[in-house]
Amino acid sequence: MLEKKFNLKRDVSLTLLVFYGLGNIFGAGIYVLVGKIAGISGIYIPFSFLVACIVVLFTALSYAELSSRFPYSAGEALYAKKAFNSKTLSIAIGVLISLSGIISSATILHGFNGYVSHFINLPPYITSTLVITVLCIVCILGIGHSVKVASILTVIEIFGLLYIIFIGIDKLPFETIEFSKLIPPFEISVWHTIILGAFLAFYAFIGFEDMVNIAEEVKKPTKTMPKAIIIALFVSTIIYILVAIVSILAIEPNTLAKTNSPLADVYTKLTQKEPVLLSFIGTFAVLNGALIQIIMVSRVFYGMSMNKWIPNIFSKVNEKTRTPIFATVFASISVLIFTLWLPILTLANLTSFLIFVIFTLMNIALIKIKLQRKTPDNIISYPIYIPIIGIIINITMIAVQFISLL
Repeated sequence: MLEKKFNLKRDVSLTLLVFYGLGNIFGAGIYVLVGKIAGISGIYIPFSFLVACIVVLFTALSYAELSSRFPYSAGEALYAKKAFNSKTLSIAIGVLISLSGIISSATILHGFNGYVSHFINLPPYITSTLVITVLCIVCILGIGHSVKVASILTVIEIFGLLYIIFIGIDKLPFETIEFSKLIPPFEISVWHTIILGAFLAFYAFIGFEDMVNIAEEVKKPTKTMPKAIIIALFVSTIIYILVAIVSILAIEPNTLAKTNSPLADVYTKLTQKEPVLLSFIGTFAVLNGALIQIIMVSRVFYGMSMNKWIPNIFSKVNEKTRTPIFATVFASISVLIFTLWLPILTLANLTSFLIFVIFTLMNIALIKIKLQRKTPDNIISYPIYIPIIGIIINITMIAVQFISLL
């Protein structure tokens, strides 16, 4: 008797998808790495975020078109299959995406330990194990529940970031600040540090590409996916730059670089109060980023299994929860291993490198698809120079990173 297969449920609207993307972007960025970026770029950290946004923009547009053309799970692996018709390359890209998601989630959870330490001081291996177990259970309960939980947490994250901006506007002595000092001179050494900071700040924008991996659970994905990607990128960029400005005006960059809970320290500096609220918000922000990464990785495994690229067990969907339970558990255990294994900066830089490689391949894939296939009438399509510029920028960023290691 053949085993009955169950499909994923389309339960994600445009609003929920935007919050899903923003939750991942914010959880992976400002709440964890703003201090580390300040340690590299100094007072020019807003420009690192601006450069990172420009780097991301062209690839984000490429993803918007690819997701409109092929609104299915396994995102990048599927796009590679459509472009190159290579099972080996598709599997390799799927593995790279899964690995980047796993490492990204591990990076985020280092930030969780920093924020939660304001409330309770437990060994990192205990808090990491407990939180990953809870996140795994939430993911298993269903995509509707998972994304709604993520959306609620995203609202809390956005409130925290806007709160920091509001406090900064209220407390900082803007009349005495020399804003001209925040404008970088046209010197190679200065812009080199800004670009190095942008390489890490780029990590803070990771999240928009994960949105395509739940395409089979999105309502009207052909139109919804591109809109959600662009909205999430635009909103996150504005908030990032404003929070970065407030942070470096409140705390000297080298001091900010030494903290594991940067926004909590910014709050304390501005208000002279214990950062209970910001630590609480930061804790949930980090949880949200990790939750979304686990969802993404499990859906990549599901999509790859549906295409017969990895064992069938990864695509088995539970009848009651309509989620791929084995894929979710496997992703969660992998995240735990990397969380306990590597330090935060190693994880963040490794994630950024993997994503740059994937982004380069996706831009190449879109060019090949645009040249070989007629553009359907009902999709969003951009000029071919968009992915070309995306390739040039991504390769440049990889080269800069390699040069910095020499």
